Amino acid sequence: MTAYPWFWIVFTIIAAAAQTVRNAMQRELTGSLGTLGATHVRFLFGFPFALLFLAALMLWTGAPLPHPAWTFWLWVCGGSAAQIAATALMLVAMGERSFVVTIAYIKTEPIQVAIFGLIFLGDVVTLPMMIAILVATTGVVVTSTKPGGMVGGMRPTLIGLASGGMFALSAIGYRGGILNLGLPNYMMSATFTLAVGLIITTAMLSAYLLVRAPAVMPAIMGVWKRSLFAGFMGAFASQFWFLAFALATAASVRTLALVEVLFAQIISRFAFGQKTSGREAIGMVLVVAGVVLLILAH
Repeated sequence: MTAYPWFWIVFTIIAAAAQTVRNAMQRELTGSLGTLGATHVRFLFGFPFALLFLAALMLWTGAPLPHPAWTFWLWVCGGSAAQIAATALMLVAMGERSFVVTIAYIKTEPIQVAIFGLIFLGDVVTLPMMIAILVATTGVVVTSTKPGGMVGGMRPTLIGLASGGMFALSAIGYRGGILNLGLPNYMMSATFTLAVGLIITTAMLSAYLLVRAPAVMPAIMGVWKRSLFAGFMGAFASQFWFLAFALATAASVRTLALVEVLFAQIISRFAFGQKTSGREAIGMVLVVAGVVLLILAH
C-alpha cells in the first residue's frame, strides 16, 4: 500500500494522543487494581481489539496472513517482555511523582532508542536527527528538575528512567518484528505484529498473575466497563505506533512522541488539577523545538 513520507508523523501524533489518555485511565485504575492489575488491563482488554483491527484489514485489502520465520517470534517475544516491564515501572513511578514529571522521566527514552536501534537494527541516526533528539531530551530533563536537583529524590527518577529504557527495548523488538516479516504491505506488517505481540503479552502476564496474585484477575473483571475502554485506547494507540515503526526508525518515532509531554500537561491540568511551573514550560518549549528539528531533518 502507498505510504507517503509524512505518514509516520501523522501516525505518531495520533498514537501519542491516544496513549496519553490511556495512561491517565490506567493511573486511575491503579488504586483499585494495584500496579500489575492496572498494567494488565491494557493487554487483556486490548488484544481483542487488535484482532478486530487485523480482521478488518484483511477484509478491506484481501491480504492473507503472513507466515513469519522463527526469528520474528524472537523479536516480538522480546518486545512483549520489555513492554510489560516498562508499563509496570511507569505505573509505579506515577504513584510517586506528578503525572507530568513522571512522563518526562520516561521520555528520556529516545537517546536509548537511537543507541539500541543502531546496535540491533542498524538504524542510522544522522547528525541533524541526533541534535533534534538531544534538544528534545534536554527539554524533558529540564521539565523534570528544579534548583537543587531532581524532584522527589532518586527512587522515582531511577524508576522512570528504567521504564524509559524498557520502552526503548520494546520499540526495537516490535520494529524488528515488523521488518523481519518483509511484507510489501506495511499496514499488514504492523497490524499482524501488533496482534501477535498483544496475544503474547496477555498470555505472559495472565499466567504470572494467576500464579503469583490470583486475586487480581477477578478484580480486573469487576471493573470491566472502565477497563474495556482503557484496553481499546491501548490497542488504538499501539496500532498507530506500529504503523509508524513500519515507516520510520524507532528513534525518529519515539522522539516525535515527546509531544506526549504536552498532551500529558493538558490531562494533568484539567483532570488532576496540577499546575505547570515556569521550568516545566521552558522544558516543553525545548521539546517542541526538538520535534520541529526532527521533522526538518527528514
